[in-house]
Amino acid sequence: MKNIIFTLENGPSKYLQIYERFKLLIEQGDILANEQLPSIRQLADSLQVSRNTTLMAYEQLVAEGYIRGEGRRGYFVIDLEPYLVQEDTYSIPRQQSKPITNFIVDFKAGAVDQANFPLKVWRRISNSVLTLQETFLYGDPFGEMCLREQIATYLLQSRGVKADPNAIIIGSSTQQMLTHLGQIMKEDFQSIIVEDPGYDGAREAFAFHQFTLETLLVNETCTDFSQLNDTNSRLIYVTPSHQSPLGVSMSVKERQMLIHWANKIQGYIIEDDYDSEFRYTQQPFPALASIDSTRVIYLGNFSKSFLPGIRLSYMVLPQLLLKHYKNRFLRFESTASLISQLTMAKFMEEGEWNRHIKRMRLVYKRKMQCVVSELKKEFPETITIIGEQSGLYILVKVHLNRSEQWLIDRASIHGVKVYPTSVYFINNHSDEAIIKLGFSNLTFDEIRLGVELLKKAWSL
Repeated sequence: MKNIIFTLENGPSKYLQIYERFKLLIEQGDILANEQLPSIRQLADSLQVSRNTTLMAYEQLVAEGYIRGEGRRGYFVIDLEPYLVQEDTYSIPRQQSKPITNFIVDFKAGAVDQANFPLKVWRRISNSVLTLQETFLYGDPFGEMCLREQIATYLLQSRGVKADPNAIIIGSSTQQMLTHLGQIMKEDFQSIIVEDPGYDGAREAFAFHQFTLETLLVNETCTDFSQLNDTNSRLIYVTPSHQSPLGVSMSVKERQMLIHWANKIQGYIIEDDYDSEFRYTQQPFPALASIDSTRVIYLGNFSKSFLPGIRLSYMVLPQLLLKHYKNRFLRFESTASLISQLTMAKFMEEGEWNRHIKRMRLVYKRKMQCVVSELKKEFPETITIIGEQSGLYILVKVHLNRSEQWLIDRASIHGVKVYPTSVYFINNHSDEAIIKLGFSNLTFDEIRLGVELLKKAWSL
């Protein structure tokens, strides 16, 4: 193949578009095994891109075993295994073509430390639950009472929230809970205030119900509550204990200010307390719901602190909303696994939950210290670290006058997967690129190697 030309779209990185197009052509058999690809210069000229762009695409194809480089001869297609070759004659949509990328280090947030997961204890309790008669039923539509009682005890001890077990709703995820909640809230509220930057998954749930979004600006040190008086909404969604994504913790004074605002306008605060267990510099602040439970809808989950795949979240509803919610969803089945609910209830009853949290708080604190230490060593002047006091990830503001996509692409070439933060911003965009680095599922050696590779990737 001497040359090829196709249209590049606006949006995704151009090197990724080139990579995906060649990958698809190879998988479909349009480019045969051992066929030579256009040279880097020829391809760059025909597509009107830089040679570095075409080089990055070819290097990605080499890394994944689609092509091979033969010195000065150029690049050639590798003979793929039959199951990798698409035999159909019709074109396959791009979204069905999934790159198989083996990164050396993946700084993914939201994973858990597998080495310290209490697998034997969880398996023992799960096996015992399978012998119970209630395991073979559909269960309570709002969650099993045994788990709701354990959650109520835990919230009182750890977050100062006095919750009636009957006011606790069990669901599968925060987004699912927000979607159900939106179904009843939209009857009285047409708009909602969200943090900017803030959790994009929550915004998607509100958009599903066509709420108008107003924004509350958040920076690296505080939330600007002076804007509240200029908004029309009586409903607000916040992450006060560990702001997503900036990691800011709302002070007690700010919390009281927000409660006062909600009472004054007869509104509601949705408090997403998604990972309050992991604060490393001091004890967690009391939850908003512990100050005034009549105006706060409290959300929590077991995904960040225990296991994402367990799909267990919960919500504590004020009494004014509880009856309405239950009437609306009485005839709907629970979205959370009955077996997972019963197992978690027993896990908490036996004290294993508290032991797990104490153990993991220490483990994650040491990992946080490791990643911060390594970053400061390798990037003494070119980055600012955001959010090192709590949580399972940090943000890195990179002072290199480079785009977010450039930083991600360069890291990928060196075998490191890092994550964007632009998805969290609405209008309050950062003037410099910010990269998200999760560390919970990485070993200390992987953290050190990952930062070392990032140093090579981002060196100018």
